[in-house]
Amino acid sequence: MTRVLVVDDEPRIARLLVINLKARKYEVDCAQDGGTALEAVAARSPDVVLLDLGLPDMDGTDVIRQLRGWSQVPVLVVSARHGSEEKIRALDAGADDYITKPF
Repeated sequence: MTRVLVVDDEPRIARLLVINLKARKYEVDCAQDGGTALEAVAARSPDVVLLDLGLPDMDGTDVIRQLRGWSQVPVLVVSARHGSEEKIRALDAGADDYITKPF
């Protein structure tokens, strides 16, 4: 079964994603900050990470850069940041795609 790690500090959005993914038979883990996300990737080896950029402890692009130092897990950024510079920064850091909220 495919394992997804949802990384979002907004409880309602995280809950929405978790419920929808589980309804589609994915195994889902959730993290509310970058440090916990990095630990979860190391411990649980997800097949994909859905990552918000606005996290309380570090910027999501920093999470991507750290992940790319030791993991090739696909990272899909799910963020409310609309600026093209933000998208370019995330993709340059190693994100595989960028989805703008609301979706």
